[in-house]
Amino acid sequence: MIAVIILIVVALVVGVIFYIISTQRSLVQLEELCKNALSQIGVQLTSRWDLVQALVKMVEKYSKHEHDTLQDTINARRNDRVETADDVQKQESAIGTVIGQVRAVAERYPDLKAIEAYQKAMDSMDNYENKVRTSRMVYNDTVTKMNRMVRQFPSNLVAQMLGFGLQEYLKVDEKKTEYPEL
Repeated sequence: MIAVIILIVVALVVGVIFYIISTQRSLVQLEELCKNALSQIGVQLTSRWDLVQALVKMVEKYSKHEHDTLQDTINARRNDRVETADDVQKQESAIGTVIGQVRAVAERYPDLKAIEAYQKAMDSMDNYENKVRTSRMVYNDTVTKMNRMVRQFPSNLVAQMLGFGLQEYLKVDEKKTEYPEL
């Protein structure tokens, strides 16, 4: 009888240990997927900055003042690291500001808008926008899975015990949700 009880206790302890190990591995995997998704967004933001740099060089031919202003903005923001959801928001806001300025310059200089390289660059910018949008969705989906595991019982006990916490979602830029006036 005592042997059966000891066997049951050992089986339960082994089961709990396997559960903790399995849950820890799942949490680590999800945490790494979150970091990877955020890193992918950072890479795409860097590529967008490279494209913005090319656009600014085109602007230089038309206006030295605007070129210098845009170049200063790019230099200030380009090397910012993307390590948190907040960093992504700041980078996207900065890129949006610079692109808005480039578009304003293009409106003042119709010859700039007519350059094929400018048109290709703006098309590429739209392509990067779509890639970043997709990457944001992948990141938020991964964060959902991670946060669910961190919050649901019994995995939340293991997450708490091992120091795993909730991940931050990327938020929607409120300006992008407003419909333009017709």
